[in-house]
Amino acid sequence: MRRGLRIVPLALLLTGIVEVAVFVLLGRWIGFGWAVLLVLAASLLGLALLRREGMRAWRGLRAAVEAGRPPGSEVSDGLVGLLAGLLLAIPGLVTGVVGLLLTVPLLRRLVRGQVQRVAERRVSAEVAGDLFGPRRVRVRRGQPRPEARPEPADTAPPPAAPGGAIEGEIVEPRRP
Repeated sequence: MRRGLRIVPLALLLTGIVEVAVFVLLGRWIGFGWAVLLVLAASLLGLALLRREGMRAWRGLRAAVEAGRPPGSEVSDGLVGLLAGLLLAIPGLVTGVVGLLLTVPLLRRLVRGQVQRVAERRVSAEVAGDLFGPRRVRVRRGQPRPEARPEPADTAPPPAAPGGAIEGEIVEPRRP
């Protein structure tokens, strides 16, 4: 099992405990009936948001593909929107608040950027280029990091560029 997946059951258990505690506290503060209505309203809002975001993501993906441009930003934005709707649709106040926060444009852009970075790290450079388009990279010449393997002694490193950084695109040869 992947290391990150090991914490999922614990995170779900803690989320459930926090949701129940918040519901009980809110029920004591505003009344049980109002707390139930608030949870139901958030869930209905989440279901509507799921439908809207799903259709929006599909239209964005199709438009990007038809225009011949990389669909990565539409896909990652759609994923964030669907996550917001899913968190709202799940009965609970804490997940509902997190889902509402993901609908705020500034936070949505930040999370979308994180989703893109995670996706770029998990797929090959070729797939990332197809999804997100050409990427800018910085190539630095200098001392290798301690975890990097040293170059063989018989090969000399190439001379450093005068500007210190080279902008380019990572291109992997296609396999037959």
